[in-house]
Amino acid sequence: MKIMIKFAFETARLTLRPFRPDDLDVLHELWTEAGVRRYLWDDEIIPRETAEAVIKASVDSFTRHGFGFWALSLKTDASIIGFCGLRFIDDTEEVELLYGLKESFWGRGLATEAAREVIRHGFETCEITRISAITDAQNVASVRVMEKAGMAFEKQGPHHGLDSSFYSISQDLFRSAR
Repeated sequence: MKIMIKFAFETARLTLRPFRPDDLDVLHELWTEAGVRRYLWDDEIIPRETAEAVIKASVDSFTRHGFGFWALSLKTDASIIGFCGLRFIDDTEEVELLYGLKESFWGRGLATEAAREVIRHGFETCEITRISAITDAQNVASVRVMEKAGMAFEKQGPHHGLDSSFYSISQDLFRSAR
C-alpha cells in the first residue's frame, strides 16, 4: 500500500501548493520585482532559465524529500502572490527556509503565516530535525518573519560575501512551543 503525503495546504488566509512547471512566467516576474530581488537574488535580475531551474529542483525535491517550494495565493484568489519553502543549503544536509511575497502584499503577516505552515510540515511530515534561515542583516522585515515563525537568532556574519543574520529552529523547540 502506497502512503500519500499531502503537499498542498491551507492556512487561515492562504493556499500553499507545490511549484509546477507552468508557474514559470509568474514566478520569474515575482523574482525580478525590485523589492523581492533586492534580498532574494542580491538585486540581480535572474534569467528565465534560473527560475526554470529552481522550479525543476523544487519538483524533484518534493519527489525525493517531501519538501520544496510552495506557491502562495490568497484563499479568495488563485493568483500567485509569493512563495515559501524548504531547500538544502549549498549542497549540505542543512535545510533552509526561504520565502518572498509580491511587494503589494508586504506587511500583512502573510509570509509569517506561510513560514509557520512550511516549518510545521518540515518537522511533522518530513521529520527534519533543524531548519535554518539566512537573510541580509539589513533585511529587518525578513528577520521579523523568522522571529514570529519561532526561529531563534544564532549569529551574524558573512554568507556569500554579505553581512547576514542566521536563524534556526529545532524540532524539539518547535514541539515544546506547540
